[in-house]
Amino acid sequence: MPDTKTTTVLTDETAALKLGISSCLLGNKVRYDGQHKYDSWLVETLGGHVTFVPVCAEVECGLIVPREAMRLVGSAEEPRLQTQQTKIDHTQRMLDFCPKRMAELAGEELCGFVFKSKSPSCGMERVKVYPEKGGVGDKKGVGIFAREFISAFPLLPVEEEGRLHDPDLRENFIERIFVMQRWLQLQKKRFSPGAVVDFHTRHKLLFMAHSPQLYRELGKLVATVDQHQPEKFAQIYLPKLMQALARPATPARHQNVLQHILGYFKQDLTSAEKAEMLELVENYRARLLPLIVPVTMLNHYARKYEKPYLLGQFYLNPHPRELALRNHV
Repeated sequence: MPDTKTTTVLTDETAALKLGISSCLLGNKVRYDGQHKYDSWLVETLGGHVTFVPVCAEVECGLIVPREAMRLVGSAEEPRLQTQQTKIDHTQRMLDFCPKRMAELAGEELCGFVFKSKSPSCGMERVKVYPEKGGVGDKKGVGIFAREFISAFPLLPVEEEGRLHDPDLRENFIERIFVMQRWLQLQKKRFSPGAVVDFHTRHKLLFMAHSPQLYRELGKLVATVDQHQPEKFAQIYLPKLMQALARPATPARHQNVLQHILGYFKQDLTSAEKAEMLELVENYRARLLPLIVPVTMLNHYARKYEKPYLLGQFYLNPHPRELALRNHV
């Protein structure tokens, strides 16, 4: 296993997708015990499609390797970062480090961040916080660096490597970082009313699968895009966009979108082909087939019958196929 610091991007399509990550997950030996927490899926699968920007807040704020283990102490709202045996408080050291590192990360144009779970510095949720006088810790805390990062970048998708073992959470996170990548490219290269309408139009079915309510709200907002300055519009649109995508895309909502897509072929498919598609969609909803099966068929029909609107929809191809994120039941 390589002692990896960054991962090389393989294609021009994803050249701009940068993903922040806890350095130990890449195999870097930066943990308190001098070891790492190499995550093979992140490095060997996802790593072929993103550039990782590694961060080890504990080392970068000046702590050595190896070092005494630390934990969160006090209240879940304002915990302190303290060594376990000698009770040395490193809270202020970490807080002093964070603003400078956040400024550097802002310049990286990150599309998201993957944190190391349970870490007192990088844990995203359910980090143990111990009472002042000792005792059992409650899983109510957030790592200090993770807390500061989320506060500085509230719209960026964030996850922990442990939660990414869940296929539904994994797909949702990866989907969001690729949408964020496309949004950043839009802002950087061609942010105009027409470009915004095109961006929204190509994501319509994706939004519908996550939140029909926010899908409608976003549509109404885009209809007024020419009444806003670009920066003001982005401040309204992007939070709603990320809020919509953070909601789980349920089988029932996917079924609704798949049937909506099927409607575009009512003049093209035979009765038997329509019946077969409806059966595939129902079998997916019943968790008898993975989503990739009906989506592959609809992609085939979109190409065969030359449906430009559908071919431009990111719902049918939201992320690289090599990640196989829609292959689970």
